[in-house]
Amino acid sequence: MFDFKQILLGSEDWNFLLETVLRTGIMFFVIIFGLRLLGKRGVKQLSVFELVVIIGLGSAAGDPMFYKDVGIMPAIVVFTMIISLYTIITYLIGKSKKFEKLVEGKPICLIQDGVFCIDDFKKESLGEDEFFAELRLKGVSQLGQVEKAIEEISGEISVFYYEDKDVKYGLPIMPNSLENPRKTFTKTTHYSCTFCGYTQEFKSGEHSNCKVCKNDEWVESSNKKRVS
Repeated sequence: MFDFKQILLGSEDWNFLLETVLRTGIMFFVIIFGLRLLGKRGVKQLSVFELVVIIGLGSAAGDPMFYKDVGIMPAIVVFTMIISLYTIITYLIGKSKKFEKLVEGKPICLIQDGVFCIDDFKKESLGEDEFFAELRLKGVSQLGQVEKAIEEISGEISVFYYEDKDVKYGLPIMPNSLENPRKTFTKTTHYSCTFCGYTQEFKSGEHSNCKVCKNDEWVESSNKKRVS
């Protein structure tokens, strides 16, 4: 009544199980590499490694449910391989910091003392508007309120704030605040570089390039305190 060979192996023979081991190992590391290229923001709230395991297990479980020619035994081999690789890699992560950084990445500083860490910021597929939106959700209206912002390996943004008495002039990040930059200063006050957030006081009529990034477009700075 039932063809158990068909149920267990699909259309393949027993030798295909060894090929399944090789295929699973190759695809496991291909997925890790691809997700590392995608960046943290593509896998927010999960580490790259965790997401690879979920994708692998989900695919292995789903295919035998829907496709008659995909046998249960190859799926079980895939499960075994993924769980074994997970156990081995988790062990290696616990033993080696270098290996942990290779697999899961490392936290990256995006803002230091109210100014973008440009070199680090460029490494991440993170848009300025998206980043500003995240800061606004944390109650930040200008970068002078931020002592340090770090992108964690999960893709979440950790923000450390200045106390109110230490808040500085900084780049305003409210909607439309960067729409009308200027190259010549119209009054004596603090201005912020629209590219990196570097902030300095300038006199009316002056013109200057940013000391940090050499950009020449500025907006008037804000020194508002953070409202929590």
